[in-house]
Amino acid sequence: MSSQLKLKDFDFQLPESLIAQKPLATRDQSKLMVLDRKSGSIKHEIFSRLPHLIPQQSLMVFNNTKVIPSKLYGYQVKNKIPVEILLLRETTGKNKWEALIKGLSKIRLETEMEFGSGKLKAVLKDRLENKAILELQYHGKLDNILNQIGEMPLPPYIRRKTNGDKRISDQDRERYQTVFASLPGAIAAPTAGLHFTPRIIKSLNKKGIDTMYLTLHVGIGTFQPIRVENIIEHKMQPEQFYIPEETSKALINARGKLKKIVGIGSTVTRVLESVKLDHLHPSGTEGWTNRFIYPGSKFIVVDHLLTNFHLPKSTLYLLVCAFAGKKLTTEAYKEAILEKYRFFSYGDAMLII
Repeated sequence: MSSQLKLKDFDFQLPESLIAQKPLATRDQSKLMVLDRKSGSIKHEIFSRLPHLIPQQSLMVFNNTKVIPSKLYGYQVKNKIPVEILLLRETTGKNKWEALIKGLSKIRLETEMEFGSGKLKAVLKDRLENKAILELQYHGKLDNILNQIGEMPLPPYIRRKTNGDKRISDQDRERYQTVFASLPGAIAAPTAGLHFTPRIIKSLNKKGIDTMYLTLHVGIGTFQPIRVENIIEHKMQPEQFYIPEETSKALINARGKLKKIVGIGSTVTRVLESVKLDHLHPSGTEGWTNRFIYPGSKFIVVDHLLTNFHLPKSTLYLLVCAFAGKKLTTEAYKEAILEKYRFFSYGDAMLII
């Protein structure tokens, strides 16, 4: 096995103080590190200057998935034991959902659970590996109920108290969501998009940079830890994506006119590198991707990448190493730590050109 593909070679020490616990007051005031792959240079900018850093006549592609407030705290009806669940996705069965449940192995099948003072009930119907299959029972629209009683499924490194400060909880509902989020279905935000404001998008369009959207509902596949030392043995869980007609046409047009394609985040990049532009139908496409991008992977569609700063040994960090090269990425992350960049979901951004 090539030493370059050993998981331990993609580890780094990160001071805990650099893990962003809250968003900045203004989205577009994040730091922006700019990596130039040709020259190997590293520059420090501010995110609001992004429109001046992207080549004109580029096509920028965003993920417009919307995070659902899918974390629920309740109790088992029979014995009042507290229960915490994370709804993952609806299955093909009526009102059946895949979910993660703390202490799942100790809960019997057909156990009934209650959330939000009875607004939502769930019955454990089956187990699928480490996931539960729940049958949900409710009156009205599930979206509305989750918006009332659910909490945002923040990553574990963002620490929040159970039933904590409502002001912080309300801030998470607004800020752990992109301004262009429109199609509910994600259990994590596409974090590269969190820095954008309507003003920035307008400024990009004024400079002749097209902005288009696709949807990948971020599931556990995106942040599932790698548990094998030989990286290439890792298997991503499939996630569903949609490329609408308008975006398909823009991608085909961009390729024909040799425009640069800018992937906003790892989810967009994985979708675009999963489809063949030569065979992309103008009416759009949908499907599932389990594309795992690691050093040695070739990028056929995406020319530039905007992303956040990621966890060591994660599939996201490996994607950045694949795109920018391991040497430049290692150097950039060392500099980010030195310059006290904020890391992970609520953290700062990196543009790789």
